[in-house]
Amino acid sequence: MALNKLIGVVGRLPVKNVSQFGQKFAASTMSVRDALSMALDEELSHDERVFLLGEEVGHYDGAYKISRGLMRKFGKSRVIDTPITEAGFCGLAVGAAFAGLRPICEFMTYNFSMQCIDQIINSAAKTYYMSAGQLHCPIVFRGPNGAAAGVAAQHSQDFTVWYAHCPGLKVVAPYSAEDAKGLLKSAVRDDNPVVMLENELLYSETFPMSDEAMKNDFMVPIGKAKIEREGTDITLISYSIGLVTTMKAAEQLAKEGISAELNESEAYDALDGPVYRVTGTDVPMPFSESLEIAAQPQPADVIKMAKRSLKK
Repeated sequence: MALNKLIGVVGRLPVKNVSQFGQKFAASTMSVRDALSMALDEELSHDERVFLLGEEVGHYDGAYKISRGLMRKFGKSRVIDTPITEAGFCGLAVGAAFAGLRPICEFMTYNFSMQCIDQIINSAAKTYYMSAGQLHCPIVFRGPNGAAAGVAAQHSQDFTVWYAHCPGLKVVAPYSAEDAKGLLKSAVRDDNPVVMLENELLYSETFPMSDEAMKNDFMVPIGKAKIEREGTDITLISYSIGLVTTMKAAEQLAKEGISAELNESEAYDALDGPVYRVTGTDVPMPFSESLEIAAQPQPADVIKMAKRSLKK
C-alpha cells in the first residue's frame, strides 16, 4: 500500500533564533537558512565562475537573509543586486550560463518566476536538447515556493509540478538543513538547469547536521529517495514542508497501531500499491489565517486516507 501526499503546510511553524553569517556554524544542529548560506559561501569560494544575482541579495543580505555577508566577502561582481525585473535578470543569467558561467538566480518568491517563464523553459530547459548536447546551461533557479503564512494567493503558489513536468529541468525541494545544503551544492555543480524550491517556513527550522554534512565536499545526489521514518504497514510520501504534515500523521497513526513509513522522495518509476493523494483544496490561497489552514492538508486528512488504503 502507498499513500502519496504531495505537499501541505500546517498553520504557522514556530520561528527559532537564527545565527548571523560569520559566526561559527554548530555541528550539532543548523537552521535551513544557515545551511543554504553555508552552501552558497562554499560554492562561491570553490569556483570563481559561480555568482549570485537577484533582488536584494547583496546590500540587504537577501530578503530572507540567506545571502547575508556574501557581497562583503565576494564583492559586487559575484553577488549582484538586480532591479525588480525578473525577465531581465533571469535572461541575463541564462545567457551567462550559455557563456560558461554558473549563475544562481534567486527569486524573492517563486510566484515571480512566472515573469520569466520563457527564459526558464524555452531557453534554459530546452537548449541542451535542441543543440544536440553542444550547449549546456549550468544555472540554478532558487527561492521560496508554496504556502507560507499570511501572504495570500499571489505569494503562495506551489510550482513543483509545473516545473517537474518540463523536460530539461531537474527539480529539488529540500526539507532538512542537510538536504538544503547538499542539494544546493549539487545543483550548482550540475551542468544543466536545476530548479530548487525552498519553503519560507522552513528557513528558521533547525535540524541535526552530521560531521559529514559540515564538510566542504558534502553533496546530496539529486533524485534519491530518503526514508525519514521506518514503518511496515503503509508508506507516506512527501517532500519539503509537506513532511511536517506527514510526520504528525505518522505519529498519530502509531498511537492507533498503524506503522507508517515516511519517505522523502524525488523520483519514482513505479509503486507496488494503490496511490492515494492528499492535497490542498482547489482554491487560491486565502489571506485569512483560519481559511489558510483550512485550504491546506492537515494530519487528520493524511490519517483518514491512510486508514482508507488499509480498509480500516
